[in-house]
Amino acid sequence: MKILVVNAGSSSLKYQLLDMNDESVIAKGNCDRIGIDGHINHKTFDGRTIDEDCSFPTHTEAFEKLVEVLTTGEASVIKSMDEISAVGHRIVQGAEVFNKTCFATDEVINQIDALSELAPVHNHPHALALRACKKVVPESTPQVVVFDTAFHQTMPRKAYMYGLPYECYKDLHVRKYGFHGTSHRFVTMELAKTLGRNLKDMKIVSCHLGNGSSITAVEGGKSIDTSMGFTPLDGIIMGTRSGAVDPSAVEFVQKKLGFSPAEMSDYLNKKSGFLGLSGISSDNRDIEKAAADGNERAVLVTELLAYDIKKYIGSYAAAMNGLDAVIFTGGIGENASEVRENVCDNMEFLGIKIDKEVNAGTRGKLKRISTLDSKVEVWVVPTNEELLIARDTLALINQSK
Repeated sequence: MKILVVNAGSSSLKYQLLDMNDESVIAKGNCDRIGIDGHINHKTFDGRTIDEDCSFPTHTEAFEKLVEVLTTGEASVIKSMDEISAVGHRIVQGAEVFNKTCFATDEVINQIDALSELAPVHNHPHALALRACKKVVPESTPQVVVFDTAFHQTMPRKAYMYGLPYECYKDLHVRKYGFHGTSHRFVTMELAKTLGRNLKDMKIVSCHLGNGSSITAVEGGKSIDTSMGFTPLDGIIMGTRSGAVDPSAVEFVQKKLGFSPAEMSDYLNKKSGFLGLSGISSDNRDIEKAAADGNERAVLVTELLAYDIKKYIGSYAAAMNGLDAVIFTGGIGENASEVRENVCDNMEFLGIKIDKEVNAGTRGKLKRISTLDSKVEVWVVPTNEELLIARDTLALINQSK
């Protein structure tokens, strides 16, 4: 069975075609710059590539190009879209409406679009992509949606409520939603499988670190708290996002700089974080290089990042009354050994002891990086959200038969 996994952004359409018989990637790519000019990068399992400019006025044209490169030309991998058994879509915000994977009916797509106010950068493009896909893919091909927020719907009220008047929650739906749920779910399941343990018996802190980062407390396989909140802006410092800031400080800066609410949101989301503090870059690799060269603002970023993560690990260990393992995943989590070392340094009181030599030699692969006598195991677990979306899609199809 072949499943196409789609991750649509406001101006992009990332995809992977997977063979679920062995869960291998047949082809993957990205239709980028939708609505601007258009470009596609496509690569097959055996190394054939397409890299060219295209015309993508909307997501529909991007899907048409996706179908074209999969089925025709020198980099094709299937003869027709009839060979695809289903399409699985990643959806960022499902709010309290969606707590599990479901089929993408017209009603569901409209509901996803209606939640755009809670995720304006993501949900409307998701809806556009779903409608475009329905135009291009055979009508008989099931469309499935997998929600990033669904994993966090198990959080108790004390974790997701804010100290605002209750009407803000009841009438405006303001609460902590959490994100990166698909990634956190995948890596915790993968670790339990690797250890030969039942995930229901484990207490794990999962650190998804990248340009966007979130920390999640997973107890018994369920999310009980997470660092991102109403939006992906909350939590730890990120590439261009500030992370948690006193709301009064936000109001103060907005007035002093004469910003509109939209301009202030842009300031917090796109001009803060690593970029705003360092004045150098939003990329952690650039920050680490500058810090090594003695740039004090870059050093500050590295210290703040590690301190933020360390605090969440400690607080979540307290919330779960114990801790079995810490997971590092995502682009930074999987590859930045210095970040991992800085986070785990001086955590012996919590039972965390990192093997610095093993940690330094670990990049992008499943590996235990804690010492043998560490009471809490520390692991690097590469995430694979596309594979989990494909698995969810397959499971739903099998359940519906």
